[in-house]
Amino acid sequence: MNFTYLRYELLRTIRNRRFFVFSLGFPLVFFYLIAGANKNAQLGGIPFATYYLAGMASFGTMMAMVSNGGRIAGERSVGWNRQLRLTPMSPRAYFRAKVASSYMMALITLVLLFVAGATLGVHLTAPHILEMLGLVIVGLIPFAALGIFIGHKFTPDSIGPVLGGGVSILAFIGGAWGPVGGTHGFMHSLSQVTPTYWLVQAG
Repeated sequence: MNFTYLRYELLRTIRNRRFFVFSLGFPLVFFYLIAGANKNAQLGGIPFATYYLAGMASFGTMMAMVSNGGRIAGERSVGWNRQLRLTPMSPRAYFRAKVASSYMMALITLVLLFVAGATLGVHLTAPHILEMLGLVIVGLIPFAALGIFIGHKFTPDSIGPVLGGGVSILAFIGGAWGPVGGTHGFMHSLSQVTPTYWLVQAG
């Protein structure tokens, strides 16, 4: 039962068109538009395309993780969660399937961004890629929890602005779109208390 539901969840995630638009489309478009126009520039001694790849990887994977909340809210609205409680499947298996599908979306996003980065001259060795993957996987844990929390607190009608606006604010403050507040000051301190900042640093 648990494996069947996990397989169902993964297949449903792949068929979700909004995933391809928001989790894949936006980061790729932003990366090509901004990094492509500044591919010969540097930021803090790092090639700009390399830095921005880490930022867009953070934004894309973060969006992939929290978008899980939209599916949970939709299931709650039609009573699917109540139906699942009548089955032998445990709540732990339910949440495990949700988190696994979110991580699959995040990994697809990362792979496509790595390919996009290579087309703009970003050179990462296999050990660097594996190290980045490991750190990003750990850095995404708070966003997996955030997606589940949002999915249980908001309705399908209200969750769109919450997800879009919330992720955009976290991405901006955390530095996914560029450094915020320099090396000191209030904005820099505020940036460091967000999980997005550490996700960008992991990248």
